[in-house]
Amino acid sequence: MERNLMGHDSDIEKVLLTEDQIASAVTDIAARIDRDFRNSERDLLLLGILKGSVVFMGDLMKKLKTPVEIDFMKVSSYGSSTESSGKVNILLDLHRSDLSDKNIIIVEDIIDSGRTLSYLVKYLSVAGAGSVRTCTLLDKPSRRTVEFTPDYSGYSIPDEFVVGYGLDYNEHYRALPYIGVLKKDVWNK
Repeated sequence: MERNLMGHDSDIEKVLLTEDQIASAVTDIAARIDRDFRNSERDLLLLGILKGSVVFMGDLMKKLKTPVEIDFMKVSSYGSSTESSGKVNILLDLHRSDLSDKNIIIVEDIIDSGRTLSYLVKYLSVAGAGSVRTCTLLDKPSRRTVEFTPDYSGYSIPDEFVVGYGLDYNEHYRALPYIGVLKKDVWNK
């Protein structure tokens, strides 16, 4: 179906993943999580990393058959630019006394360097979580600066600036129902 290029659509160089491709990946990830946790004695907690993971996590939890709780953290490794600062800042922490009773799956929209999720896995393990795994819709392994592989991943993508389906540039483009490559002249000013 040809989309009318109105509003933010005109800033998109190309569609990288369609709505149907995204839905297929979410269904597949949910099935893998259900397989791994259906017989666990611990409760499953999806821990969304704000703000980008919200759309993905919402769709993911609707597909899960395993009972699930949700919570959120806000973490940043970016300053005002499009490049990671290399330092992980926890802006909104997880304050729970029941972490030892939880299997936590950290839900991210995209993994670039791997620093943030690597840090959070250690952070939550030290805080006493029963188990910690990671889940991302998009993985950019070519951008890794630390050794890190997510437990659940939808698509491995090239090193392009992507937006849509929760991913943003300066808080714009999150509501696009697909994932697209943002034109370079939009973000490289």
